[in-house]
Amino acid sequence: MAKGSGTAPCSARAIVALMVVSVLVLQSYYVEASTYIVGDSLKWAFNAVDWPKGKHFNAGDVLVFNYNPSFHNVVVVDSGGYNSCKTPAGATTYTSGKDHLTLSKGQNFFICNFPGHCEGNMKIAVTAV
Repeated sequence: MAKGSGTAPCSARAIVALMVVSVLVLQSYYVEASTYIVGDSLKWAFNAVDWPKGKHFNAGDVLVFNYNPSFHNVVVVDSGGYNSCKTPAGATTYTSGKDHLTLSKGQNFFICNFPGHCEGNMKIAVTAV
């Protein structure tokens, strides 16, 4: 390359182009994240178990659980806790009544562990891709 020509070498342009594309791809991931109100207008309540059906979830999407904290909570459990309606040791419990939980890739399980609530299908299983 001639001195003072003002043109970057091919490899430098390729690196800059790769950096720009990488930034755009990362931004598109965050732009695509969606927020879902669990239970829609019914809120987090009994018989929520079918709420995820027909919805497509991505890792990074946010589930909003709206409920009266005097009567309900949200507990993040594993598949065993979900199926048995038992809260495993170390499970995280949310009690604000307006909980915003970000989905991880794979299966995500949530229950209400107030007596009889999970058994009343106040639980959801969400798979995020």
